[in-house]
Amino acid sequence: MNPIIGINPGLSAHPNDIDRRRIERALKSRERYRYVSANITGVAGGYLIESPCCSRNIDVEGGVIDVAMLHHDRTSAIWHVFRKDHKQGIWKLHSTHRRLAAVTDLLNADPERVFWQ
Repeated sequence: MNPIIGINPGLSAHPNDIDRRRIERALKSRERYRYVSANITGVAGGYLIESPCCSRNIDVEGGVIDVAMLHHDRTSAIWHVFRKDHKQGIWKLHSTHRRLAAVTDLLNADPERVFWQ
């Protein structure tokens, strides 16, 4: 533990409740499926975003589906954004970003409709 800044260099800074709430708040401005609440869960090194499937494209019964996985690489300070390939059942790297705000901007716009399907 570094006593000056209070951080254990061996532990990841993510997930943490402040950034989880920041993501949750930012996603309320998204362009797609604004009428459902996204669920943001902390996972090792980042966050999992899930949401009910309103389009019924992925889950015909409208169940909760994976939307995105965010992973923060503490060594490079880069955010890795993964999208779910629902047909194959695997996560695929979509993009990388230096700032969490750029990640939430991407998720909110979703111009290619790869997250909010």
